[in-house]
Amino acid sequence: MDSLLSLVALLVALAVGAGAGWWFSRGRSAATANATHAHVSLEGMRAVGELSVFKAITKEIVTETDYSFGEFGRKYLRWAFSQKKLAMIFEFQIDFRYDLRSPQFMIERAIDEAGGPHTLLQLPPVRAEISVRSLRFYDEQRSKFMPWLLPDLLNGAFGPGFTEEDKNRLLEGACAHAQSHAHQLIEQLRPEVEASARATLLPLANSLGAVNPKLAFSGNVVEIDRTREMKSLQRDALTP
Repeated sequence: MDSLLSLVALLVALAVGAGAGWWFSRGRSAATANATHAHVSLEGMRAVGELSVFKAITKEIVTETDYSFGEFGRKYLRWAFSQKKLAMIFEFQIDFRYDLRSPQFMIERAIDEAGGPHTLLQLPPVRAEISVRSLRFYDEQRSKFMPWLLPDLLNGAFGPGFTEEDKNRLLEGACAHAQSHAHQLIEQLRPEVEASARATLLPLANSLGAVNPKLAFSGNVVEIDRTREMKSLQRDALTP
């Protein structure tokens, strides 16, 4: 009888041990699979590099000087706007990008409030690249745009005392004006930028095997000023 009980106890112990081993092995396999999926998702998204999620292009008509143009504006622009009936029209662009190669971009497995698993994508700060696309003067009296970088038209619009240095000050003032307005727009456009990021990144994460992916935004913006790159600006301004 004692031998029979010992045999039963041994069989039960073996069964419990096998079950515990299977459960532990299953847990380790699931954890390994989850880690593998997260790694594959992260590397797949890093391969995208810098991703543009939203682009804003705005055109502005300037008919009076502001602080961006300083003394130069008071000397030339006020007279040109009031006496020569000129209006300055410039177009600037803000390109919102996320650098998925940044070490601040992370993918983590997490549990939501309902207890379900999800994949959390922690995004780096959004990069807002500001550039001026075009800058022209509009002659209201003759209803036409001026190819204003030509020397004779510069002198005609601003007088014979208008120099190459003055032209560069005008460009710098216009760029400062654009940057100031772009800074205001960046904050206003944040909801649209984040909505566009979700529409772009969540399907990508799903396609790479992420489970119920969600985005977490840093809330910070890195502004990149491209307004000083004037070669393309001057080329556009010469176009009639």
